[in-house]
Amino acid sequence: MKRTAFKIASLCMLLSGTACKKYLDINNNPNAATSASAENIIPQALAATAGVLNSYNNYGSQLVGYMANAGGYGGFGSAVTYNFSSADYNNLWSGTYDNLEDYQTIINQTNSQIPEYGYYNAAARIMRAMDFQLLVDAYNDVPYTDALQGEGNLTPDYAAAKDIYADLARQLDTAIAIINRTDTASGEIKHMGSVDILFGGDGELWKQYANTLKLRLLVKAGDKATFDNKTFDAAGFLETDAKINPGYTRDNGKQNPQWNNWAYTYTGGAATRSWMPTTWALSFYDGSKLDDPRGYVVYRSFPSTPTNQLGYENSNVASSPSGSAWFAYVNSDANSTSTSGGNSIGVLKGPDAGFPVMLAAESYFLQAEAALKGIITGTPATLFDAGILASFEYLYQLPNGTYSADPDWVSPSGDYQYYKETNEGNYLANFALATTDAQKLEAIITQKYIALNFINAQEAWNDYRRTHYPTITAGSTDATATFASIQSVSSRTDKLPSRILYPTSETNYNPQHVPKNISPFTSSIFWAIP
Repeated sequence: MKRTAFKIASLCMLLSGTACKKYLDINNNPNAATSASAENIIPQALAATAGVLNSYNNYGSQLVGYMANAGGYGGFGSAVTYNFSSADYNNLWSGTYDNLEDYQTIINQTNSQIPEYGYYNAAARIMRAMDFQLLVDAYNDVPYTDALQGEGNLTPDYAAAKDIYADLARQLDTAIAIINRTDTASGEIKHMGSVDILFGGDGELWKQYANTLKLRLLVKAGDKATFDNKTFDAAGFLETDAKINPGYTRDNGKQNPQWNNWAYTYTGGAATRSWMPTTWALSFYDGSKLDDPRGYVVYRSFPSTPTNQLGYENSNVASSPSGSAWFAYVNSDANSTSTSGGNSIGVLKGPDAGFPVMLAAESYFLQAEAALKGIITGTPATLFDAGILASFEYLYQLPNGTYSADPDWVSPSGDYQYYKETNEGNYLANFALATTDAQKLEAIITQKYIALNFINAQEAWNDYRRTHYPTITAGSTDATATFASIQSVSSRTDKLPSRILYPTSETNYNPQHVPKNISPFTSSIFWAIP
């Protein structure tokens, strides 16, 4: 697909002249497609979104305490010091704007074809809102109104983050209105059907997803942004896991991106082994903070899973075990061979598993927090419990969405009940014991943190920065008391960073607009606790 012109200009100056000739050559190649229909764009755009989210999950997992550097490796640099430069995490910026260009192309093509292409237009608007949320939550102010204009604006101005949030809520309302209009329209309507690799053309699920994204905006922003409309469509919020699956297989280039990144490549070779679980994260499962049967599903060799504390690089630290400590299993010998591993429950379910865009668990925890704060009606305790159960249900599912028939495994609801009973004296699991709003919020965010472990970690990182939950002991070096790196150079009390920096492409080629004097320790996202 086309790329944003301001990004291409930067890229071409970094690469050789021939590498970018196809973008700049005045001669047209009749054999090279320069445009595509909405039907052709939407599936590849959604598939690309899974890759984008995989990058954000990796970034979030490193910063919010799910992952630490494995022993026997070196050269981690800013990953353990947090002394970020504009060269760190550049793929988040470029990958997201690349994805946004695809969705903007669909919107531009179909704006004049509503209701015929109403479903395509609305879906692209919803995914565009999701992408811009990712950017704002990582960078704060970003190009928005002036962005995605191609050659019309090579150096786009930056919009204020809080204003972007407010407009994203409007765009989501517009998308829902377009779906409602299309649902009742007469004449020819282009249904997405199988080209919709997220919701299979189900307009009701798209509306629920839009509502849930809007709720995420309102919950994060609080009173720091002004929203025109704080109501939601009658479709309600997501109650099922939203997963992208274009037909992932073990074949070259067709694997689930997270599996390919962290389990095995299509040839059966070991994927990334230089990162491993943290002692901090394991403490929410092994009885240190909570006793959780999900530990057996999330981690290999639990409760004896090798772990590390971020920043500790001694070569005697155990490296991740064969198959990766993130690699979930059904029984003691399952998924141990690289070329046949998969068809498993847990986090890394297999090369053919759908990629989670948003879990039902996250939706329920968002609703619980929103109900606690009076943003929506509902019973926080009921929604809290629904979030925990939804987490069990997602983790216990096989790649095809069914549950294992293995008699050695208890049902998700059975293990959920065991979890509640085992931790009945802990307000982090028993909402009735949380006596203050602060404790109730802590319980909600802590359970959300557990549910998002290595799945949508960027949201757990966002939650920590805006609430400071789960609770850490600032300045401690105890591996179960904090997830901050022991090599941190942060000036913050919690020894964590506040954000990443704008990419090199912006500082080099859009210097008149990129915000100046941004610090990874003293500059915050607009919704964050300083």
